[in-house]
Amino acid sequence: MKPGYVWILTNGVTDDLKSINETGIKAMEGVLCVKTYIQKSKDLDKFRSRWRKRFPRMELNVYGMWAYDATTALATAIEEAGTTNLTFSKVEPGRNVSEFEALGLSQYGPKLLQTLSRVQFKGLVGDFGFINEQVQPSVFEIVNLIGTGDRSIGFWTEENGLVKKLDQQPQSMSALSTWKDHLKPIIWPGKVDIVPKGWEIPTNGKKLRIGVPKRSGYTNLVKVTRDPITNSVIVSGLCIDILEAVIRAMPYDVSYELFPFEKPNGEPAGDYNDLVYQVYLGRYDAVVGDITILANRSAYVDFTFPFLKSGVGLIVPMKDKVKRNSISFLMPLTWKLWVSFVFFFLIGFTVWALEHRINPDFRGPANYQASTICWFAFSTMVFAPRERVYSFGARLLVITWYFIVLVLTQSYTASLASVLTSQKLNPTITSMSSLLQRGERVGYQRQSFIFGKLNDTGFSQSSLVPFDTTEECHELLSKGIVSAAFFETPYLRLFLGQYCNIYKMVEEPFNVDGFGFVFPIGSPLVADVSRAILKVAESPKAMELESTWFKKKEESCPDPVTNPDPNPSTSSRQLGVDSFWLLFLVAFVICVLTLGKSLFFFLKKPTHVDGLWKEFQKPDNDSYIKNVEKCPCSSSQLMPENTTPETNQTADG
Repeated sequence: MKPGYVWILTNGVTDDLKSINETGIKAMEGVLCVKTYIQKSKDLDKFRSRWRKRFPRMELNVYGMWAYDATTALATAIEEAGTTNLTFSKVEPGRNVSEFEALGLSQYGPKLLQTLSRVQFKGLVGDFGFINEQVQPSVFEIVNLIGTGDRSIGFWTEENGLVKKLDQQPQSMSALSTWKDHLKPIIWPGKVDIVPKGWEIPTNGKKLRIGVPKRSGYTNLVKVTRDPITNSVIVSGLCIDILEAVIRAMPYDVSYELFPFEKPNGEPAGDYNDLVYQVYLGRYDAVVGDITILANRSAYVDFTFPFLKSGVGLIVPMKDKVKRNSISFLMPLTWKLWVSFVFFFLIGFTVWALEHRINPDFRGPANYQASTICWFAFSTMVFAPRERVYSFGARLLVITWYFIVLVLTQSYTASLASVLTSQKLNPTITSMSSLLQRGERVGYQRQSFIFGKLNDTGFSQSSLVPFDTTEECHELLSKGIVSAAFFETPYLRLFLGQYCNIYKMVEEPFNVDGFGFVFPIGSPLVADVSRAILKVAESPKAMELESTWFKKKEESCPDPVTNPDPNPSTSSRQLGVDSFWLLFLVAFVICVLTLGKSLFFFLKKPTHVDGLWKEFQKPDNDSYIKNVEKCPCSSSQLMPENTTPETNQTADG
């Protein structure tokens, strides 16, 4: 009867409380009682008065009232059914029957039963009647024992459940309301008005024995070590820090002690299923660690709400599909764009045709003129042609071509740099189904439930390779021993935090509920710990703990939870004619226009008998270019003094 405890008496006890003396009632202060509700009426008061006169030493209780109402109902049914045919059927001779069966079967019974089922009246206890051949359910009153008496705090009816008043409307009651909305204030044992929890954790007695897993890898979650001097167990990790935060968030103190699940030689005593089973056997009061909530485990233990979300991810190596070799410089451009470089020769030929008759730099022997065309075409690529141009058409064409070459060279340079420095990373495997179809070997975490999941999916036992640490998994993948590996999400974050530039998660084939604390079935701690987990999860403390223990070994690696694609595939697109066709078209139009204009004026002039080609080879003395002052670098200025124009013209021819 101390504070913190709750006592509830059923109506079988409460209806007979008057038989207990005042001392006993006073000792039960704060107890909740359920008793049959008896509505006050004048008929009930008159009956009680007659009862006291006839039986002054016997208290009338609810059982006597029920008996009186039942007798009244039977008498009413007999009156309505009549008293004819009260005979009994005879028992067959020779049968060995009891004395009760020897009375025979009443022929009057069926008629009386039918009449009784229709009887309805206002009795001492309340409305009396039958529903589906059952007595109409009673109304129960909830009372709170205070001092030597009781105080009504509410009622229960089959239609409305708990209500403060019998005339309370059902629609005013909410399904999500608390008991305080349905009952009046309660004084609990110990004269307190705070709702007791109904269960007490011993603080000065035996501590909770909590088992923790021991493993060689992924010690960020749970790490078990021993002090070399005292040989005491030291347990650390994210799960342990969360446990401490949860205990601080509990509404009462919980004392506990951690025990690693290990053999005398320090090796793990079994897998996680074995560890969870120890709670069922009673060797541990709870288990804390990276324990995944699974349906088969919940058959013999209870889990709290998950304190860390989880899942199973498929990790595969990344492969650069760009092959680099001695001809990588050709990769930035498509073959059509390489072929289109014939425009260099078209531009060189057009400039030569426009400048040949007016510019001595484009005259000379035939092989010299041919090399000049090629030289000028390719020298424009680096914007350093030796030959100068004078005509307006040639200058317009060269300016346009310089712009096109500038765009081409800058685009080529950027694309080539992307090819040589960037990686086109693609996963070698895209799904678990492709692993099954190809019969590939895969890795999985030792001591994990993943082994059973993969077996059920169709992987043969020979194709499954266990590993303990991230380094061991990396070794299996890098050497090609396995084609892929399966991780739970928390371990996956640790793995990709170290090898994000080499591996990638491509699929999450299995969904699980996350990590939870393990307790025996029915433990009252499950609800309180779950509420404390929610408090911690909604506070900044949870993010602080995760950022502390999931610290990345490689700082360039993003978190796969916040960025699920830590290795985005990058590639360089080949440059094609489609990107530059407009520029080539402009250059071609200018070539046609300038050549057409030059040819038109050339043909318009009277020709000599030597023919058009001979005439084309001669300098154009009528051109306005002759009146332009040439720079000293012009070939015409560098001719020897004793060389006549006629001799030079003959040499050009």
